[in-house]
Parts: sequence; C-alpha cells; structure tokens
Amino acid sequence: MPDPSTYRPAVGSIPEGPGVYRFRDPYGRVIYVGKAKSLRSRLNSYFADLSGLHPRTRQMVTTAAGVDWTVVSTEVEALQLEYNWIKEFDPRFNVRYRDDKSFPSLAVTLYEDYPRLQVMRGPKRKGVRYFGPYSHAWAIRETLDLLLRVFPARTCSAGVFKRAGQIGRPCLLGYIGKCSAPCVGNVTADEHRQIVDDFCDFMGGRTDTLIRRLDRQMAEAAAEQEYERAARLRDDIGALRRALERQAVVLGDGTDADVVAFAQDDLEASVQVFHVRGGRVRGQRGWIVDKVEDVSTGDLVAQFLLQVYGADIVEDVNGTETVRDAVPREILVPELPEDVEAHIRRLGDLRGGPVGIRIPQRGDKRALMDTVQRNAGEAFARHRVKRASDLTARSLALAEIQEALDLSDAPLRIECIDVSHVQGTNVVGSLVVFEDGVAKRSDYRRFIISAEGGRDDTLSVAEVVRRRFTRYLKDQSQRGDASDGPAAAPPDIPVGTRKRFAYPPNLVVVDGGAPQVEAAQAVLADMGIEDIAIVGLAKRMEEIWVPGQADPVILPRTSEALYLLQRIRDEAHRFAITHHRQRRSKSMLTSLLDDVPGLGDVRRKALLTRFGSLRALRAADVDQVAEVPGVGRKTAEAVVAALAEDVGRNEVGAGRAD
Repeated sequence: MPDPSTYRPAVGSIPEGPGVYRFRDPYGRVIYVGKAKSLRSRLNSYFADLSGLHPRTRQMVTTAAGVDWTVVSTEVEALQLEYNWIKEFDPRFNVRYRDDKSFPSLAVTLYEDYPRLQVMRGPKRKGVRYFGPYSHAWAIRETLDLLLRVFPARTCSAGVFKRAGQIGRPCLLGYIGKCSAPCVGNVTADEHRQIVDDFCDFMGGRTDTLIRRLDRQMAEAAAEQEYERAARLRDDIGALRRALERQAVVLGDGTDADVVAFAQDDLEASVQVFHVRGGRVRGQRGWIVDKVEDVSTGDLVAQFLLQVYGADIVEDVNGTETVRDAVPREILVPELPEDVEAHIRRLGDLRGGPVGIRIPQRGDKRALMDTVQRNAGEAFARHRVKRASDLTARSLALAEIQEALDLSDAPLRIECIDVSHVQGTNVVGSLVVFEDGVAKRSDYRRFIISAEGGRDDTLSVAEVVRRRFTRYLKDQSQRGDASDGPAAAPPDIPVGTRKRFAYPPNLVVVDGGAPQVEAAQAVLADMGIEDIAIVGLAKRMEEIWVPGQADPVILPRTSEALYLLQRIRDEAHRFAITHHRQRRSKSMLTSLLDDVPGLGDVRRKALLTRFGSLRALRAADVDQVAEVPGVGRKTAEAVVAALAEDVGRNEVGAGRAD
C-alpha cells in the first residue's frame, strides 16, 4: 500500500491560487479529481495524520501514488475543468451520480421526416426531444394511449413503417384513429410534424392554450352543425384533461424547477430530485452516491450541480448543442454551496438564460421540498438494509477466499476464464471480471480460439491466458515504470483508448480441473509473471485446484467464498455460451447462403447485420428480406427458398432418425 509521504509534493511547490487536482494510482489511472480555491491549502490537508482523515479519504490517499494539478484563473473555469476531467477519466473515488435504476423517458425523434413517439432509455441522442424521466415505462405507455387519440402521431418502428408503405395498408392504430397513418399518405409530412409539434407543446406545459383552442374548435363545429366533429373534439378535450389529472399540480404558479433533497450517513448519501415543469411533477430520479470526504450537504449540492447538469448535452436537428430541456429556470436545494455564484453563471451559460439556485423557506415549494426529503430518506433506508447484507457477504467471501488459498491480500479483482465449443468447432473463450465481488462488465472480453488452440480445452485455456497477459505486459511496458514516482506519471489516456488489460487481477479462476490449471500456470511462468494467483474450479464436486498441489481445496457448501466463485464461474460460462451461439448461428447462416445466386460477401454481411441470426432470417418473408440494402426481389426469393429447403432437409432427416 503506497505511503502518502512518498509522493507528497515538496514544500512550497504547490501554488496558492485556484485550480483542479488529480490523484493517480500506481498504474497511472486517475482515481480522484477535485477543485479548490487554494490548491496549497487543500492538497496539504490530504497529507495530514492518516488517523484523522475520513475513512474513504484515507483509502484514497493510500491507494494513490502521485498527484498533479492545473492552475486556473476563476472558479467558473475550475468548475468546467473539473467537470471535463470527471467525465473523461471516470475517477473511482469521486462522487458518481449514477441512477439507482434506468429511468425511461418519452422521446420524440424530431430528426426523422416523420417523427416517432417512443419509450427510450440510456444516453441522450441528437435530434431527439425528451420528456421525463418517468418512474416506469408503463406510465409513459398509459399517457401515450390517452394522448394518441388527440395527437395521432407515429409510434411504430422504421421496419413496420416502411412495410406498411410498401403494401399500402396501415397498421391497426391507423384504423382505430390512434395514428394519422403517414406511412400510406393519409397526411403529409408537414401535417404530421404539426401534430408532433402540438404534442410537444402539450407535454412541455402549454396545456391551457391547447385546450382553449380545442374548445373554440368544438364550438365552431357545433355552430356549423358538424356534430360528429364536435363530439370527437369533446372526447379529445376529455382525454387531455384525464392525462393532466394523472400529473399532480404541486406549484400553482406554473413553475419550472428541479427540487433536490439528500439523506446521508458518513459513507454514502441518497439523492432524490423531482422534475417540475409547468407546475406539475413530470419525473423523478434517484441516486445513491459514495462520500469520499467528510463533505457537507452544500458540498453534495455542488457535486450534484456539476455532474447532473451538462451531462445531457445533445445536438438538435440543426446540429446546435443544447441543454435547455435539461437545465430548469430554478433549482431548489436544501443548502447552498460555497461557490453558488459560479454554479449560477455556469448553468446560465448552459441554459442560455437566467437560472436561480435557492433554498425554499415557506409555502408550496417548502412543502414539496419536504416531500422530496421524505422520498430520499425512504430510499436511503432501503439501500442501507441492502448494503449491510451485500457488503457483509462480499467482504466475508473475499476474506474466506484469501484464507483458503493462502493469498497475501484479499482478491479485490478476480478474473475468470471459460471456453465453449461443440465438438471442437467454433471454439471461443470468455473472460469476466469481478471487482470487490461485483461484476465489472465493461472489462469483459471475448476470444476467438485459433485452430491449433481449439484442439482441446487445455490448449484453449492456455491460449486465452497467453493472449490476456501478453496484452497486460504490453500495456505495462507502454505505461512505463510507475515506481519512478509522480515525476514519471504516464500521459493521460482518453476514455476510448484506456488500456484495461494493464490492471492485473489478484486471482485468476479457470473453469476446469488440474490439467487446465497447470496449463494456465505454465503460461504465466513462461511469461515471467509470478505475483498472480491462479486456481481452477471443477464443476463435478466444486473442488478448487491449486497449481502444484495433488489434492484440491474443498470449501464448505455453505461458504460465501464458494458461492462467490460459483457466481463468477457461471457468469463466465454464460458469457462464453452467448458468444458461441452467436458465432455458430452466423457461420451456419453464411454456409447456407454460399450457393444462393447473386448473393456475394457484401450482401451476406448486410443480411447478417440486418437479422443477426439464422432463426430471425428464417422467420422473415420475402418482403422483409428485400428491405435489406442491395438485396433485390429475386435474390430475396432465392434466399427464402434456400432456407426453406434446408428446413425441409432437416425435417426429413429427423423423420428418418425416428
């Protein structure tokens, strides 16, 4: 464990002005980013007596191996640089505002000629307008079901839309009046976009204007004795009002605001935010964040303002970046951060207009803050119960593995290797990674085994180990010798090119018995790697095989260590099986299409890209196959015929076998 005194900057070398600093680990990874009004005062506080530091701060400074900094002129510049570095390096010890679950939003794809209304999760995309987030996808679908009779916009996928246009017949929604059916020309592109614009206005809070307009149109229709049209408008108004009733009015003045509240202990904090638009609660989000330092509520508010606003920058249809929908006119918080004026200027620049940050003192806004505070407290209580059980079990499992295998340290990073094939064909390998007993899917890797390595499982395992640790040694040599100290810190590595294989595991688990383990150990020995433990987990009796030992290690069936190792092994097996099935399906599809006239490599790849699997292609008809770019009608008929002939051969063969 690094000693902070070994990399403490020389006395007087740290500037006194404002700036942003980065702590790095021995492998050069940025593990913490912070800003300060006085860099000298702030950095010196990290090198005080370890016993007086916050537990997570103590863990951070003893994990780090160096620190560097950048001096800036103003607090706004420091805020922007801190945001950019946190986004680029994703530091391990920074407060991370990651959703406690994936919240869906109602999205409108404005970049399309015929915009589509749909449920969408994940990162924001350019040319898409978002409403929400909502707590549940079914809440969006219920809202859409009510509003589609008033705003009959398109909700179908691109494939369904194109197919309806080809056959000249709309889908069911077009027949029942919940889609204007632009696919068959019932409305023009301009008329459909007007429908979508009205929908966006309604969802954006301009509800009273729209209802008044419909009331006026209904009266005009009744005066002209168009009673059917008047009745339809009456029903539309009723549907809009029912949709509005589902969203409680919390602020009568039509305020656009985000209301933020916290519940916390010494190590973590629960964050809840209600998104209020037009006086109504349009969405809710929640996070559980780690506290790296002994921070106040104001500091948590500062981190919230920095990381949440600006992360949703997207481009509109004209290519202009915008976050107007993400930053509200007002943000209500329980405590103001020290640099509140800098945050106001930053958010105002993002929004393109004034932004207020304040503490509600009385009235409806104070009552809403209390409601959000109760939600944060309840979410934190649920998380603490779950955290207590999870952390205890994971810590116990890692301690038991360390003791059973006589490791010098707890295996905080475990990698597991598995191989999958069918009678030696389409051999693939998988590598999964668990850190602190939790799967780290971003570090998973797949391997296609060579013909020589695929002759048996032992050679396959050896090839995966060799390829994985060849990358490890290569990345280590590129990073340089980290023991040279902070002065030899490696250059910054952009997010897209981070060398994840440069971080060695504490333990490698091989799915197999003694032969597989000995083969993997021999590879590590040939490569000169002696500080990484390797074991095998055999399926039959769940024995743990250690290189050089004649007898396996047997863990109790109720052991948390055995349970964790089984989970890791099963995850590696699942990952390998998934990869193998994908490759097998694609290879079968390629072989079946080899003899189809007029179908070359480019078109075969296009079919693979479009359908992905043999089963999906077999289920497609001639029209669907013909939709693939470059595949004409005759070629599509030949493809469908070839697949049908193969199905017939399989059925005859099965009958003969019976």
